[in-house]
This record gives sequence, structure tokens and C-alpha cells, in this order.
Amino acid sequence: MNDDLAALGARIDRTNELLQRMLAEVAKTPSTHAIFVDAGYLYAAGGRLVAGTEDRRSFDLDAEGLIEALIDKARTIFADSRLLRVYWYDGARRRIHTAEQQSIAELPDVKVRLGNLNANNQQKGVDSLIRSDLESLARHRAISDAALLGGDEDLVSAVEAAQGYGARVHLWGIEAPEGRNQAEPLLWEVDSQRTFDLDFFKPYVSRRTATTYDASAVSRPTREDVRFVGAQIAAKWLAARGREALVDLLPGHPYLPGSVDQDLLVEAEGLLQYSLRGQADLRRSLRDGFWEHLQAQY
Repeated sequence: MNDDLAALGARIDRTNELLQRMLAEVAKTPSTHAIFVDAGYLYAAGGRLVAGTEDRRSFDLDAEGLIEALIDKARTIFADSRLLRVYWYDGARRRIHTAEQQSIAELPDVKVRLGNLNANNQQKGVDSLIRSDLESLARHRAISDAALLGGDEDLVSAVEAAQGYGARVHLWGIEAPEGRNQAEPLLWEVDSQRTFDLDFFKPYVSRRTATTYDASAVSRPTREDVRFVGAQIAAKWLAARGREALVDLLPGHPYLPGSVDQDLLVEAEGLLQYSLRGQADLRRSLRDGFWEHLQAQY
């Protein structure tokens, strides 16, 4: 009987020793956090706060500088934690990266995840991507804290999923000039909230200045002239981005991603010294020239 009790006591002591070792190892393991950015919310709320518009074509975003600022902010908030990475969620037609999205994807510690864009330029599938990543990382104990920059009520399920596996979710928002730009049910579910103001975002958002041209000073170019300019710009575009970018662009024919189309218009107007706004036939010729040169190189 005494021998049995002694053996039981030895097993208990052994179990306690193993638990203490495990707890010591856990204590030595650094916490990990990740930043999840809903780019649709960021562009809309940040653009309205700084530039007074949600139209992406009307302002430029220094994504690299802003991402670095968000990482620095997280480093301050989660002082005893290391960064896993920044997840950047955006929409693109046929999930083909725009030039801007490609440059963001090339940044260190950044993962770009793309949903789709419908005919009204509305994001589709982004919320489900955020939920999938949040839930998976929390389930595998890859993160202990998640900083979520977004405002859509559809993100509530993503927050709940991550919290169900023990992760803490911290909602980051952008100051709204009027009212709120984050859903109340989302605010209720998260573990903490933080709002970034105008001073934080102002260095990273700049409104584009529209160039005007005197139509009376320059004769209207012919369609062939505009087509030739489109081909010139395509050659320059291809030299700067390479054939890999061309392969990504071709499946979208005859449509161009919004950012590429806008850059094409602005550069063509500069070369022609003539405004193509409201000139549907010339805009078509410009795109035709751009596409014809690219397809000839494939």
C-alpha cells in the first residue's frame, strides 16, 4: 500500500515537473501579432478624411509609407510581441494585380490577397478572405493578437472566429469627418478600438491635381494620332514592367484595370497637350493602340 502511494506520488511529481517545463517554454515563446488591412475601407475613409473624396483616381496613397507607420504603431502597442506580417486585402478585376497592388505585394512582410471587383467597382470576396486568414492563424496559434483596419459589419464573423480560438482582435479605424465609418456590431465584438486621425494619415494621402488644356489652342488629334500615342505608352509600360506583367494583363482584354487606364489617359493627354475627357472615340483609339502594341509583343 505504501509502495503504491509512493509510486503515485512520484508520478504526480513527474507530471508537475513536466507542466512546469512546458509553462517555462511557453513563457519564453514571444507573442505574435498580424495586421489585417481592408484596402477598400482604407482608401474610402482615408481619401475622404484627407482629400475629401472616396474616388481612388482623385488621390495618391503612399502605401509603403503608411504600412511602415502601421507596423511602427503595432510595435508600440504590442511591445512584447513580434510581427508575423501585414495582410493587405483589395479587389481587382479577375483578381489580376494592378501595378499599384503589385508594388505593395513586393514590400517586405506584406501579403496581398485579392477579391474580385464587379461592374460597379465593388469588392467581392474580400470579407471571406479576411475571415479565412484570421480563423486559420488563430486556430494554429500563429498569432495572439490581430490588428484589423476595417469597418464592414460582415467582418463580425471573422472577429468571432478568431476570438473562438483565443486570439484577441483589436479594431483600428480612420477618423470620420461626420458620423461613423465603422459598423456598430463590429465595434461591439472586438477586444479594443483605436482611431487614427488626420495628422496620422495626412503624410500618406495627396490629392491629384488635374491638368487642364486649352482646346482652342490645339487642333483635335486624329484617331490615328491617338492610336499611335497609345502604342508609344504601351511600349514604355512594357519596358518598365516586363513580360510577366503583360501576361497578367492580357486576360482582361479589352478592359484595362482602372489604375492603368487612368495613367494611360493622363500620360496621353500630356503627350498630345489635348484633353481626352468626354472624347469617347479618341479614348477608344487610345486603348486600341495600347492593346495592339501589347498583343503584338506576346
